[in-house]
Amino acid sequence: MASLPTGSPSRAVELLRIETNWFNLYLQGKPFHPAVEALQLHRQEDSSWMSARFLPQAISEELELLSVERFSPEERRLVSWDRDVSSPPLLFETQNYELIIELEADLPITFYHDNVSLREAVLPKGKRLLSGILNFQNEVGFTELELRLHGRTVFLLQLEIFPSKMEYKKDYEAILQDVNAQMYNLSFDFLRKTHSFMGLKETRRQSLSEFFVILRQLFGNLTHQVELIRNAPNYQLLMENRLIDSARVKKPGRANVAYLAKRPYLLSPNEVNGQLNVQGQRYSPTRLLETRRHIDYDTPANRFVRWVLLRVQQRLKTFKRLLSEKSRAQDPDLIAQIDKMQNELQRLLRIDFLQVRDMKQLSITLVLQMAPGYRDVYRNYLVLMKGLSIQNDLFRLSLKDLATLYEYWCFLKINDLLSRKYELVSQNVIKLNHGGLFVTLDRTKESRIVYCNPRNGEKFSLQYNALPSGDRSRTVAQRPDNILTLQKEHSAIEYKYVFDAKYRINPAYEGTAYRRDYVTPGPQEDDINTMHRYRDAIVYETAEAGQRADYERAMFGAYVLFPYPNEEEYREHKFYKSIELVNVGALPFLPSATSLMEKFLDELIMDSPEKAYERANQQRGTKDYYADKLSGKTILVGALSHRDQLEDLRKHRFYHVPLKHFSDHGQLAGLEHIAIFQSIAKFGRDQAGIYLRGRIRSWQVLPREQIIEIPSRRNASSELYVRFDVEEWLPLQQPILPGVYGIKHVLVTSAYIFDRAEEVAELRLETDEQLREWREKRRQGKVKVQWDSQDVDQASVLSEIMVDQTKE
Repeated sequence: MASLPTGSPSRAVELLRIETNWFNLYLQGKPFHPAVEALQLHRQEDSSWMSARFLPQAISEELELLSVERFSPEERRLVSWDRDVSSPPLLFETQNYELIIELEADLPITFYHDNVSLREAVLPKGKRLLSGILNFQNEVGFTELELRLHGRTVFLLQLEIFPSKMEYKKDYEAILQDVNAQMYNLSFDFLRKTHSFMGLKETRRQSLSEFFVILRQLFGNLTHQVELIRNAPNYQLLMENRLIDSARVKKPGRANVAYLAKRPYLLSPNEVNGQLNVQGQRYSPTRLLETRRHIDYDTPANRFVRWVLLRVQQRLKTFKRLLSEKSRAQDPDLIAQIDKMQNELQRLLRIDFLQVRDMKQLSITLVLQMAPGYRDVYRNYLVLMKGLSIQNDLFRLSLKDLATLYEYWCFLKINDLLSRKYELVSQNVIKLNHGGLFVTLDRTKESRIVYCNPRNGEKFSLQYNALPSGDRSRTVAQRPDNILTLQKEHSAIEYKYVFDAKYRINPAYEGTAYRRDYVTPGPQEDDINTMHRYRDAIVYETAEAGQRADYERAMFGAYVLFPYPNEEEYREHKFYKSIELVNVGALPFLPSATSLMEKFLDELIMDSPEKAYERANQQRGTKDYYADKLSGKTILVGALSHRDQLEDLRKHRFYHVPLKHFSDHGQLAGLEHIAIFQSIAKFGRDQAGIYLRGRIRSWQVLPREQIIEIPSRRNASSELYVRFDVEEWLPLQQPILPGVYGIKHVLVTSAYIFDRAEEVAELRLETDEQLREWREKRRQGKVKVQWDSQDVDQASVLSEIMVDQTKE
């Protein structure tokens, strides 16, 4: 596909027009996807495939096709559609398209699609119009739009939806092949263990006998279920209208009224027995429609059963042929078993209810999922497919969510890259999803693949969609796609890294902020923000007996995996360089772009414990935070002996207190500030609390009699006091209130607590556990701290720290 011409329409245009004698169908939308143009996708694709296919064999005999036109990006107009001429893709994922169906006659034509959301999107707009918006989200491949008359399909339009973030042939089909190959190997291990096939290895050529070993265990049940179906097969009642002489019709239906109204030549005048009276003249019909019902076994369920038997029969023929081509020694019992199976299949295929048409498309109906016999045949088919390998044509039978497929592929491809260089120890990843056709990765259990590095014997694991035990979030639950866990020699730490698949890309359109900031296409900014959240929110709980639990950040790095093929260009992107700086960023990952990812995995695995630890960066201010919090007690909060002392210390800029109130005299050297507590008893509740604070200029121990600025009011001339000279008394921006507690003499506290306290009781907190609980509850609101004494400097036991629910 060539680039669109300059000036290509940026608004919706008519992409497809189909005119018939019953209706006209119009499909409108943008003829290109902006991301496809920005990333220059689908330029080198095979030109033989088309964006839309028209199936004339699905049209009723009475429905006549008049014209089919498609939009030509080169000519920028509608051109006649030619089946043999290639056309560029016109329909893409995640883009809106308007479908309009204009009815030519008053026919009860309805729109149908297998997907209920698309089916309900197109609704009648009056008697002669159907319209709605179609959006295929992240699903690519073929889709079928049906028009039905009286419940029967009269028109079928098949469209092909293209991916908007990767090449169709180069990347999308390669992803399918990679997933198929990985699922086949892993699913066979799962089935083999479940069915106890571990000992059934009569030859070394296990690949030739895989199918036969599985079939031999299932064949008896498969044939038994077909026999059960034979007793009560699924069928449909078909109604057939035949035009016969009126005298032979036993019960004429109402359909004859409309039928005769359009065909008056079937009426003849009858003055005696005429039942119809038109303007005084009596008429009788000469011929009428007679409706007959008959049973038809040609249903999707019966076609599926026949298809399964034919497929097993063909595989048996191939298996027998491969045995002879390999010139292996003939085993009469083995050949007899094969011949017996083939004869039994041939007998079953001759049963009446299996004389149906070939299955063109697999449709998983309720009959296959629930009806006796049919559901067991369907289950056996799923198991057989794991041995037969899932083919590409089966993938195309239903729409696939490309975002989910990309997520699966990222996990399986990481496993593929690791298994090339490292030994596979164990895995429990692939689980069978019984609700559909395809094998899916189990999201309900912890999926883990364990590897061993042959160079040093270190073991590491890859997990899908599950957190390792012990890791969790204390806020919102986190479930990253892939977690790589490394265990280094001589290190007890597990080094864990998140690799999260995001089927999203910012194409860096011209004139956008993303283009200005990052220049080239890359991951979405909110996906990078998600990586920061994964790294910070997932924590590991460490707790010893009798102690409060601590939480440590469990993830050392987090990275987005996104679809982008140009690895060399991306090396200059900010989000690639950020991996080296902060260990959060993004890596391009596609079948055509795996080198950066492979190199990075090798670096992480081969890192020494020291280098791996250094990749993680600390929170800003971590050192200051802990130094400030644990550095010691630097603030003295002193009480006043009388009310007048407040004015004296303001005037003389000092504070004095008996030395006996300091149990540890070494505390004096670490004091930096003095704060004054005003008690309720001396100042009243309105003025009680801590309002003043001053920096200590100097201090000395001396007898009370030498402090002459304030005469002693009691006989304590020879008692030792500590005199603190203050540079200046400064008022606190927010006073610390007494609440229900006070200070009898002095209290020594830390600046960390003092600067954050709202009430006096909080100043007594001093252990790490008390501080953590206090800070956590302070985030919830005002805190009440309860001690075993009303004077907190005399208290020794902390009763409780709680959120104050009292409304002011």
